[in-house]
Amino acid sequence: MPEPGPLSGIKVVELASIGPGPFAAMMLADHGADVVRIDKPGGRNVGTSKSDKDPMLRGRRKLELNLKDRNDVERALALIEKADVLIEGYRPGVTERLGLGPVQCHERNPGLVYGRMTGWGQDGPLAQRAGHDIDYIAITGALDAIGTPASGPVPPMNLVGDFGGGGMLIAFGICAALLPAKLSGKGTVVDASMVEGTALLMTMPYSLKAQGLWPAGRGENLLDGGAPFYGTYPTSDGRWIALGAIEEPFWQQLIDCLELNSDFMNRRMDPQNWPEIRQLIADKIALHPRQHWEAVFEGTDACFAPILTMEEAPEHPHNLARGVFQSVGGVMQPAPAPRFDGKAADVPASDTKAVDYDAVLESWL
Repeated sequence: MPEPGPLSGIKVVELASIGPGPFAAMMLADHGADVVRIDKPGGRNVGTSKSDKDPMLRGRRKLELNLKDRNDVERALALIEKADVLIEGYRPGVTERLGLGPVQCHERNPGLVYGRMTGWGQDGPLAQRAGHDIDYIAITGALDAIGTPASGPVPPMNLVGDFGGGGMLIAFGICAALLPAKLSGKGTVVDASMVEGTALLMTMPYSLKAQGLWPAGRGENLLDGGAPFYGTYPTSDGRWIALGAIEEPFWQQLIDCLELNSDFMNRRMDPQNWPEIRQLIADKIALHPRQHWEAVFEGTDACFAPILTMEEAPEHPHNLARGVFQSVGGVMQPAPAPRFDGKAADVPASDTKAVDYDAVLESWL
């Protein structure tokens, strides 16, 4: 039997949505929460057409309710009455119109933590406007900062808005709100937006800018690929490697391994020298395949890593040793994180189990 997670005993109602809401529900389920996902009858799954192939739906039960039907809304409220947490990812005002807004839910369950996940937030000029990750990160300065002078802004997939600034933010907010709710019996509304979450992730770049350490344009600064010691390089076989030797001892190991140690290379902190230093490193890296450089840097502190594909990453020795990825039901997927007391959580089953409403309600009595 798997050991109970730190959120064991916490009951969560998830109103089906896409992106950050399901990701947050997955994280809570990963760590022991009992999550019941309410989907519309015949509702599409998130990310794929088959729930057993979508790890974001792992670890919870599913009910199909028509939330435009008053009887099904009442059934949802009866379940919410027994829950500790609700997660919804609709536009502002939608759950209120359905009869499932914070006021209606808190009338039935004053201790409920009501988690609201939106792109723009619950109010403001853009609150009712449609959008996706790329739009939310665009107005925070994050998207403008990602890319090269030649490429222009490059979308970082949908990792920054949907998941880093969205799903993880609301999961944190819910966990932060649970403690006072449990102590006082009074719940709260967690208003998480991808705009604000992305802005929060940008704290360090804004800090560097305030200190005059982010003076240049896109792809021309310390941590955005501008510095030759913090960037990516192609190898002779068309693969890529990543170098991140910011600190001096790591830089010295890097240039020793590359056999490029010289007075000029040690003037690396002057941005005027960056283009030439980058070219010297690039020319050297391009002489050999990625496997060669993996062998050269093995056991060093040169801050080197091979850039792996999604097919390769689960087979990397470190990832294997730590169980970073696990295959469940033939689906390779990231494992739950973080660990508690040094123990990794078991990966829940990938499919969302459809269950009977009465069975769920009885189990929550």
